[in-house]
Amino acid sequence: MTVTTTDVRTGTVGEVMTPGVLTCLPVTPLRDVARMMARHHVHAIVVFGSDDRLHPWGVVSDLDLVAAIGTSANAGAVAASPVVTVTPELTVEHAALLMTENQTSHLLVVADSGLPVGVVSTLDVARALASESDPGSS
Repeated sequence: MTVTTTDVRTGTVGEVMTPGVLTCLPVTPLRDVARMMARHHVHAIVVFGSDDRLHPWGVVSDLDLVAAIGTSANAGAVAASPVVTVTPELTVEHAALLMTENQTSHLLVVADSGLPVGVVSTLDVARALASESDPGSS
């Protein structure tokens, strides 16, 4: 197995993000959102208000699902909004700063065209940090 190292300060979101974006509508039942997350091994689903993939409405995370247990809420009721977007060229360090500033664990990664191409999460940032070489080591 090859281990890739990404420097958090200079590595890019495109190097650490999860490619592809799973989506749902605001009216999607949370049970269906949970099934999508489990089936695809992801921790967030992007909510779009229509078929317009250039205007995300919110993000439902696994923590949002946990907080909504016992309710009849749908994706739109628990989604974090507005969606914070970044480009693949942004540094991992800057993405981490945006996560902190916006109190979110997921950022939607969009291409220059505005189309979503992936999601970067706090776990992706943590993996990049864990893969860094120790200063002074060879």
